[in-house]
Amino acid sequence: MKIIARGAEAIIEQEGDEIIKKRIKKSYRISEIDEKLRKLRTRQESRLLEKVFSVTRVPKVIKVDEKTKEVVMQFIKGQKLAEHLNNFSLEKQKETCREIGKEVAKFHDIDVIHGDLTTSNMILAKECGNDVVYFIDFGLGFKSSREEDKAVDIHLLKQALEAKHYMNWQILFKEFLEGYKTSKTSEKVLKQLKKVEARGRYKEQA
Repeated sequence: MKIIARGAEAIIEQEGDEIIKKRIKKSYRISEIDEKLRKLRTRQESRLLEKVFSVTRVPKVIKVDEKTKEVVMQFIKGQKLAEHLNNFSLEKQKETCREIGKEVAKFHDIDVIHGDLTTSNMILAKECGNDVVYFIDFGLGFKSSREEDKAVDIHLLKQALEAKHYMNWQILFKEFLEGYKTSKTSEKVLKQLKKVEARGRYKEQA
């Protein structure tokens, strides 16, 4: 077993074809609150993964242990998009971002919000010779039918593209939006996105 990632909320370990996500204790929180919070987030993330698994590609949940605050899931072999997207041809970057838009539309349509929608939480894998996108880390995810929450999810992705893939970010975000238009509520969500961005600009000016 080896540690492959260490975040503020959890340690990620790999053992063969499995990933073990362990939520770590927070010493600054009251013990009873910390216990309940980690248990809740473990349960919530595993349920979100199981729900999203029915509509798009996410790691398959193998086992959930609320007592130890662990989720065991399928290891996805591939390239983390945050590190590799810029190395692709522009055409492949555009194809990938359009595909991301289509897949985000699918889990937004079942009212799942990722909560940290960045290319750091996307893996490009090979299936039957084709490139496919997997979404990982729903630790900040939640259920919501609100256009506002879906718009904020998209806004996070836009910021990630601008920060990590700045050379082509406007082209790539446009491709994402084209893919996202397959969502049954895309018109309302994208209208709300403009309001979210307007609020951001207002705060910057203030």
